[in-house]
Amino acid sequence: MNRPTDAGRLPRPPLALVGRTGPERGSAPPPRPESDQVRPGRDAGRTPRRDTAPPGPGAGARQPDAERLVSEVRERTADLQRLKAEFDNYRRRVHRDRLAVGQIAVVNVLERLLPVLDAIAEAAEQGEVTGGFRRVADLLDAELASLGLVPFGTPGEPFDPNVHEAVTYRPTGAGARPAAGERPVCAEVLRRGFWVGDRLLRPAQVGVTGAPTTNSPKRKRH
Repeated sequence: MNRPTDAGRLPRPPLALVGRTGPERGSAPPPRPESDQVRPGRDAGRTPRRDTAPPGPGAGARQPDAERLVSEVRERTADLQRLKAEFDNYRRRVHRDRLAVGQIAVVNVLERLLPVLDAIAEAAEQGEVTGGFRRVADLLDAELASLGLVPFGTPGEPFDPNVHEAVTYRPTGAGARPAAGERPVCAEVLRRGFWVGDRLLRPAQVGVTGAPTTNSPKRKRH
């Protein structure tokens, strides 16, 4: 069979027409659309895209958590306030106990010195406290006063059974007529009494005189 002589002379089709008919060999496949599903096997274990992640909880789900946190903060604040109040009470109680212990110690020391003060007072009445001994006695009185020791008991002051101890009682004479509302008084002081702050350390021993009454002053027990 004879081949036509003009077969090799046929014009070649344009490249643009060839590209429209189909993909060329070796060209990359078209991109996969985003809506394609993940294939099992080949795409397993891959990290999902951000735009395909499940949506987080909404504002309605976060509201209970915020209320719970506010409630817990209030409870912790109340606990701290209670602890602070308990610590303040404990500190005040410790301070009060320390003051009480210190006062008891001072009272115990002063009670031991009362016989010394009585001896000095008796020597002063006899005129034996002179010279250097007088200076020592004055210095001792000043130091004891700084510790809160205050003597009391002078002739002529009203008798008070709460702070005075009646050793003797002499009623007013039968011919004398007592004035209205007259109270018994301390005619003489046999032994001074002492205060330590607001505490009675020792009552004063006195001789009482005044109008006769049905209830005479009784000797107070120490």
